[in-house]
Parts: sequence; structure tokens; C-alpha cells
Amino acid sequence: MFPRLVKPSKSHSFFVFSARGTGKSTFIKKQFLNKTPSENVITIDLLLPSTEDLYAKNPGRLIAEVIAHKEAKQLDWIFIDEVQKVPRLLDVVHHLIEEQGVKFILTGSSARKLKRGSANLLAGRAFVYALHPLTACELGNNFDLSEALHWGTLPQISTLKNKTDKASYLKSYALTYLKEKIQTEQLVRRLDPFRLFLEVAAQCNGHIINYSSIARDTGLVDHKTIQSYFQILEDTHLGFILPAYHRSFRKAQSSHPKFYFFDIGVKRALENTLDVLLKPKTSAFGDAFEHWVITEIFRLNQILSADFRLSYFSGPHSEIDLVLSKTKKDILVEIKSSPVVDPLKVAKLARLSENFTEAGVYYLSLDKTAQKIGPVHCLYWQEGFKRIFKNSP
Repeated sequence: MFPRLVKPSKSHSFFVFSARGTGKSTFIKKQFLNKTPSENVITIDLLLPSTEDLYAKNPGRLIAEVIAHKEAKQLDWIFIDEVQKVPRLLDVVHHLIEEQGVKFILTGSSARKLKRGSANLLAGRAFVYALHPLTACELGNNFDLSEALHWGTLPQISTLKNKTDKASYLKSYALTYLKEKIQTEQLVRRLDPFRLFLEVAAQCNGHIINYSSIARDTGLVDHKTIQSYFQILEDTHLGFILPAYHRSFRKAQSSHPKFYFFDIGVKRALENTLDVLLKPKTSAFGDAFEHWVITEIFRLNQILSADFRLSYFSGPHSEIDLVLSKTKKDILVEIKSSPVVDPLKVAKLARLSENFTEAGVYYLSLDKTAQKIGPVHCLYWQEGFKRIFKNSP
């Protein structure tokens, strides 16, 4: 069990949202509730069909359980796992927080079902945290870049010792997502077009999204349905949209975005490339490295509550991989997998940075020798993360 950077409140109710397989339940039980006497905790596991059915039929029974429990003993926490399975329970949670002062730990792997059911999201009465696949910092000395680029960093992957088991796990993860999340929760009307979409979306990972082109490639749905499919991926925490940079939020939203899957291993499983070896100095390796760096920054931004708005910048003839914005300050990040800094590419980045006012400019690569070339800080990726997130561990 690796120590996680997420540090939930010990005195306030909270949500933990994430994709399946990131270790939410294990994290809560081993790193949070293990210090609390079990008799002082009510645990409701909605992954169990019988439990889900029980509370779906009568959410109000939780009030009676709490009253009985508090009369018999102290009650420190109520832990509800996969709360989106019974959205109506959140009305009861709201009541118990307000009237009984009860503290809740609520986990979920889909915000979509809660949104669709107009669920009570407690309006600030519960803090919200996100759990991700393991970061390099959390893996510590166990982190291996080539392994991370090939298999991703879901916690279960770190426990598997051979390639066959890792590949089998990731393939089954994709199938489980389709069966348990998409089919069971009825997020789409027809599963076959969505199954085909997942493979095409994985192939388009990190590229500007052309909804109409993807609709033509699948041949089964229109571009508006494709847009809704990407929204499903985001709502179920399987990935995130990276909009085009613009100081106007409205104009940024109207530009064509990019999409990144939350984990490289899952992305490679969806596009059926787990058997393809990633060799340094190839375009596939470079794409994987860029994907990993961007997801790592996305994770750290949420975990450390840095509150940057992430986007990419598209110029007439070139792009900047990542822009981190806050108030009037921008940080520009170009990502290259080369072991040696390329002065020509650094000069190109410096010219692009002239479109910004007093931006911090970073060129992150595999070159371990730090350099400053004009306005550009050329750093090894690990040092770059530390500079960008000055309070990171």
C-alpha cells in the first residue's frame, strides 16, 4: 500500500471521486478508518447488490440506523461506498449532517448518475477530493518511467509481476468499465457504438478532437452523440478535456479541445497496443511521455489544490503542450522525451512565449542537466514538477 498525497479532512464530511481501480475503498479503510474503532463507524457498501437494493427501496432507513447506533455507542463516521448507485441517499445524508451532526465519507466513480438524477450534492456540506492512479511521488523508489509509460500506474498494476498478468488486468478493466459502468447504469442507449468509440477515442488521445471525423470513423452515430460520449468519459473519471487556451473562458470553451485518458495503461488497452514495445526516440514513446507528464500535472494540480486552469496553446504553425493559468499569470510547458535538450526547439518555444505576458516557460525532458536558455527553463521532468508546484512534496 503506497502512501497517498490526498489528505482528507478529519473533522468534516467529504466526497472522494475517482475512476474504478484507483483504490478509493482501500485508501479510506487503511489510511483513514483504521485509526477509528470499527464499532464507531457505519459502513454501507453499495457495490453489494443486496445492500444497494435495500437502500434504494428505503433510503430513510439510514436515519433509524443512525439513531439506534448513537444511542448504543459513539458514532464517528458513516462510510458510504459508491454513493452514485443510490442518489436519493444524499437527501438523507444532508438531513443527518444538518440535524444530527453526523460526519460522512462518500465515495463514487461516476458523477454522471448523480447529475442525471439531480442528486443533492450537499452544497458545500461535504468537501470534495479526487483520487487518481499513483503519481511518481507516491510510488517513490518504486517508480519506473518505462513501466509507467507502458502499463500505467493503477495501484493493482504495481502488485502484478509479469507482463501477461498486467495485460490481462488492463484488458479486463476496459471490459468491466463497459459492463458495470456503461451497461448497468444505462449511460448510453446502445453499447456497440460506444465500444467502437472507445477504441477510436484512445487512438485520438492527446490530439485535437474532431467530433464529426470520429462520427464518420464509427459510422454509427452523429457528432453530437460523440460529444456526449466524451462527456461520459469525463463524468466517469476515465479522462479529462483539455481546452484550447484563451483568456476568455467562453472563447476557450468554443474552441476544439483535446482529450486525455486518465491512465496510459487503460488507454493502451482500449486501443489494443499493450503488446507494442515503447522504444525511446520513437514517436510512440514521445506521445506516451507527453501523455504521462500531462496527466501527472493534472493529478498534482487537483491533489495539491493548486487551482491552475489547464489548456493547450495553438499558434498558426505550432503548439505549446500545456498552459497553466491562474489570475494573470501563465506557466507554459513544452514536453519532449529526448535525453538531450534541443536548442532549436527551445528557441521555437521562446518565440511562442512572446504571445504571453511575463509567463514562466518550461521545457521538460529526460535531460537531467538543468539549463536556462533565454526565458526558457530546461529541466528534467521531476525537477520541473517541483518548480511548477512549489509546495509539492
